[in-house]
Amino acid sequence: MSMATDGGATAATPPDSGLERPAFLELFFDLVYVFALVTLATMLADDLSWTGFAEVLVLLLAFTMIWALVAWTADTINLTSPSGQGHLITVAAASLLLAAVAADAYGERALLFAITFVVIPLSTTAYYAVVVSKGRALPRSTIRIQAWKSVTGVAWIAGALVGGSGQLPIWALAVVVEYVGAVCGWPLPRIGRSRPRDWRLVDARVAERYRQFVIIALGVSIFVTGTTFSASEYTLARAWALLVVFSTVVLMWRIYIYRAGELLTDAIARSTDPALLTQSAAATHLIMVAGIAGAAVTSHLVVGRPLGETPPSWAAVILGGPALYLLGRGVLDFTVFGRISRSRLAGVVLLACLAPATPLLPPVLVALLAMIVLALIAAANLISTRRHARTPAPPMLG
Repeated sequence: MSMATDGGATAATPPDSGLERPAFLELFFDLVYVFALVTLATMLADDLSWTGFAEVLVLLLAFTMIWALVAWTADTINLTSPSGQGHLITVAAASLLLAAVAADAYGERALLFAITFVVIPLSTTAYYAVVVSKGRALPRSTIRIQAWKSVTGVAWIAGALVGGSGQLPIWALAVVVEYVGAVCGWPLPRIGRSRPRDWRLVDARVAERYRQFVIIALGVSIFVTGTTFSASEYTLARAWALLVVFSTVVLMWRIYIYRAGELLTDAIARSTDPALLTQSAAATHLIMVAGIAGAAVTSHLVVGRPLGETPPSWAAVILGGPALYLLGRGVLDFTVFGRISRSRLAGVVLLACLAPATPLLPPVLVALLAMIVLALIAAANLISTRRHARTPAPPMLG
């Protein structure tokens, strides 16, 4: 997706008040990303090596880039019109194809994955050229993004053609360029770069989309937990593991929504630069979603084998997922309240302190200790909020 409003046909059109909440079609679109995250979690659980982690991270960043741009640009599409609905369904279908071949993206289906990933922004640019701009000049942001996508597209396809050990470095470079371009506003000579205020972002709608992205990830963790348990022989240890990992997911939800996640919309509205805060919050949610994905991998591992030795790679996932989540949640605190809660940092420290003991403990007990850390943080949040009312106070931007 690649539409903004600077200099474009829709530049003067104010956001529709009906866009204050996501359209139902956007929720339908999210179903594809449930499948994508399940696939990625399974891939990492099957290959807990540095290479496996890097491969999954590259694919996660690729999927997230598509999702984020769809969320940001939905304000410029009339999703009640047949053309707008058809376009989003087309992107969903292409994303489904990406998710379906992701498990073999570093194998025989690498080229199919790369071509599909490259075609998605091309089809979107064509949609804006034909339907939105209606023959007039394309907005500069569309030109900027498509120019950057064309460069990275060459790298994606080249990596697929090279294959073998050379594919991952080339794709990793491509995804780094994708995100550097997004952070810098996709700058080009003469026409400059996009600025956050150029995007028609409706505060309430985009904040709700971020919350839905977190719910998608939490749902994936629950799905993986249930499917792993149902596919395994029933034992009391597995039942305890099921309870532990489910409680972990519940605590992640509680820590997110109480209260920064709940007040994100108000924080964006009060910000000195709402558009910039909205876009920066995307990175925050990406970190948290990566941590929740780690919880999904933990579910697969711990429910599948709750007892026995805990390998270092397992411990890294079981403790690292919650730690990464807390780091992202701490940044969200700063986004909403202008400061980072000390409980987030304390939680990360406690999780790190547990690491030396993991070789002596079974996986279910390591997961239980991580869950207890999250429970302590959730309790601290509740006590702190009851003592001191929380109001949004976002940092000064711009």
